[in-house]
Amino acid sequence: MNNKTPIKSFKFWRWTTNAWTLIFFIAIAYDFFNGNVLVNNDVILTLAAIYVALLGIFSAEKEFRRWNNMHDSIHPGELYALVWTALIVSLIIGGIYMNKSYHLPAEVSASYIAVISILAITRESKNFYKKRKQSTR
Repeated sequence: MNNKTPIKSFKFWRWTTNAWTLIFFIAIAYDFFNGNVLVNNDVILTLAAIYVALLGIFSAEKEFRRWNNMHDSIHPGELYALVWTALIVSLIIGGIYMNKSYHLPAEVSASYIAVISILAITRESKNFYKKRKQSTR
């Protein structure tokens, strides 16, 4: 019998993070096309807080698993950074091209910075882990 509850499962955190990434991106796009209506109602702030917290939990779990030799799958964080970069660039170019008076929410910028920061930290951890593992051979 498997006594592992779904919330303790690494797949749960991956799925949840991916789902919230999609939800947050849809909300950002909706906000873009509707004149910052979600920012004005603090919806973006709430979604950003949930998203960054989940991403932090997922990344921490992934690193914990790596350092305890339980991480065997390859899901590069660079993909998150690339998708986020594409989103930010699209918002900026779209705003200029469509002549919108769109204001990029601080919460979106902060979330992007969090994604890039988490990527940098986890890459350094991964590199350190690899060096340490090679030196113990």
